[in-house]
Amino acid sequence: MATALVARLLASVSVSGPCGVLRCTVTPSLEKCFSKYFSSDSSPKRPLPSYLTFLNKQRDFYKKKYPELNNQQLMKEVGRIWRELPQHEKQHYEAIAKSEWDRYKEQMAKYRSELNPVEEAALKEEKRIRRQKRKQAKIKKELTAFGKPKRNRSSFNIFVSEHFQEIKGTSNKEKFKALCEEWKNLSNPQKQVYSQLAEDDKIRFENEMRSWEQQMKASGRGDVLNYKFTRKLKKPVTEPLS
Repeated sequence: MATALVARLLASVSVSGPCGVLRCTVTPSLEKCFSKYFSSDSSPKRPLPSYLTFLNKQRDFYKKKYPELNNQQLMKEVGRIWRELPQHEKQHYEAIAKSEWDRYKEQMAKYRSELNPVEEAALKEEKRIRRQKRKQAKIKKELTAFGKPKRNRSSFNIFVSEHFQEIKGTSNKEKFKALCEEWKNLSNPQKQVYSQLAEDDKIRFENEMRSWEQQMKASGRGDVLNYKFTRKLKKPVTEPLS
């Protein structure tokens, strides 16, 4: 494995110029191949904004002041306090955040200058993946807010949801493993019951999706149908069997 990776890397290296300058062309496939071997864990960490700086410094104080609040309630209360904080007090934390940000930019510039071409490509790939995940999370949140129907479940997923609570096991992982074994040992007629339930759920999803898409178009939000997580339906479907 290591030999193959080195061979691919050497294939992208060329020598040019009168001084024999090494050049490395990192193709997308090579970038993807090496991205898992180079992590940006050693890169400078992005500093906290002013509010989170305030939260970190004052968390223990407000925990003692409001012991009856759980974490969610405490965060809500601290957020309210921050919003009502006088501007001259906020400036203290904003100055800390700005100082940390300036230091971060200097460290990041130094860090980038020391990267070789493969490490630079791996860093870009990690950033691309993070951006894609943030975009997908945002899209999923928007689609949920628009009332997008829940996707249909497979026969195995239906089986798991029906028996998960009754199965013995000390952890979810152990329960899931036990259910996998039970599923493998089911006879074909037993599995057919769940296959029919899955087929009915598929019809439910497709009918609800068609209705939802029509609602989005009627409300002037047909643009959400172009999101990655939506799916255009072509053929009409029948109602689930009763």
